[in-house]
Amino acid sequence: MKKYVSLVILASALTFFLAGCTTLDSLNPFVGKRPKLAELQPIKATADVRVVWHESVGKADIYTFTPAVVGASVYAASKDGSVMRIDDGKVVWKINAGLPLSGGVGADQSLVVVGTPKGDLLAFASADGKPVWKAKATSEILSPPALGEGIVVVRSGDNQLAAYDAVDGTRKWFFQRPSPALSLRVTTGPLIEGKFVFSGFPGGKLIALSPANGAELWDGTVALPKGSTELDRVADITSAPVISGRAICAVAFQGRVACFDLSNGNLAWARDMSSAVGLAIESRNLYVTDDKGSVHALDMASGASIWKQDKLSQRRVTAPLPIRGLIVVADVQGIVHFLSREDGSFVARLATDGSPVVAPLQTVGNKVVVQTSSGGIYAIEVQ
Repeated sequence: MKKYVSLVILASALTFFLAGCTTLDSLNPFVGKRPKLAELQPIKATADVRVVWHESVGKADIYTFTPAVVGASVYAASKDGSVMRIDDGKVVWKINAGLPLSGGVGADQSLVVVGTPKGDLLAFASADGKPVWKAKATSEILSPPALGEGIVVVRSGDNQLAAYDAVDGTRKWFFQRPSPALSLRVTTGPLIEGKFVFSGFPGGKLIALSPANGAELWDGTVALPKGSTELDRVADITSAPVISGRAICAVAFQGRVACFDLSNGNLAWARDMSSAVGLAIESRNLYVTDDKGSVHALDMASGASIWKQDKLSQRRVTAPLPIRGLIVVADVQGIVHFLSREDGSFVARLATDGSPVVAPLQTVGNKVVVQTSSGGIYAIEVQ
C-alpha cells in the first residue's frame, strides 16, 4: 500500500510539474542543476520577419493555452478566465468566462470552447462570445477541445476522452484506457479528421476512435515502455499526431517517432527519438523537436535523417511549424527562431516579451501566431 501511495503522489507531481520541462531528469532532485541553455550565436538574417500585430490576453501561469485559428480569426484564453477573438489584429470581443481556466482554446465557425481546473467545459458563440452551454468532464481540462463532425471532444487530466454534442453540450460517449502508475502532463488535445478521432495515450499508444460512438477502430504502437524503474518506463504521447495524405505520424517521450496508415493503423516505419513537444509535416519531410531541443528533418517516406539543428540545446523548444519555406520554433526566453527548410540553418530570429513559449505555434494566412506564458499574442509575418 505504501508503495502504491508513493507512486500516486509521484505521478501527481510529474503530471503537475512537467509543463515546460524537457526531461525527467529535470524533476529528479538527485540529478543536480538543469543543463545550461545554449547561448544564442549571432546570425545573418536572410529572411524578412516582423510583428504585424500584438495583443495581450492574460497570463497562463502553470497552464498551457494554445490559440485557435479559424479563417482569419484568432481565439485566445488565459488562466484568469479571459477569452478573446482577434481578427486581423483587432479585438472583436473579449469576455470573462466567469471561472479560472486551465485548457483551451478549441474553436470553429460557431463555437469557442475552453476548460477549467475543475472539469467545467464552457462553450461560447464565436460571433459575439455569448455563453451557449456548459458541461462537466471527469477531471481538470488541460488541453484544447477538438471540434468537428457535430461534436466537441475533450481530454481530461485522467486521460479520458469524452464527446459532447456541439449544439447543447450533452455527453455522447467517453473512452478511457488503463494508465500506468506514472504519466506525463498532457496539454495537447485530440484530433478530429473525417471519420476518425485520434489521440495519444500513456504507454505509447496512438488510438483511432469513431466520432459517432467512441468505438476503438485501431491502435498503433508508437513506443514500448522499457526500463527497470517507473521513471524509465514512462513512454507517453504528449503531442498531437500529424497527417499527410494516407499517413498519420506521432512521437513519444522516451520512445519513437512512427508513421502509420491512416485507414487501418498499419506501421509504415519507426525510429528511436524522444519528444514531449511534437512534430509537423510539410511536403516530403517530417520535422521533430526532440527532448534536448534539437530540431530534426526526416524523410517522410522512410524516416531517414535529412538534417539536424542542435544549436538550441536545452532551450525548451516548441514543436516545429512549417510556413512559406521555413521551419519555425520558439523557446523558453520567448524567442522565435526561423530555420531553412533545406538545411536547418538559422535565417531569422525575433524576440517577443521574454516569457516562455510553451503552446504550439499556429498559422493565420502567412503569419505565425505565438502565445507566450505572460499572455502576449503575436502575429509574425513571414515574407
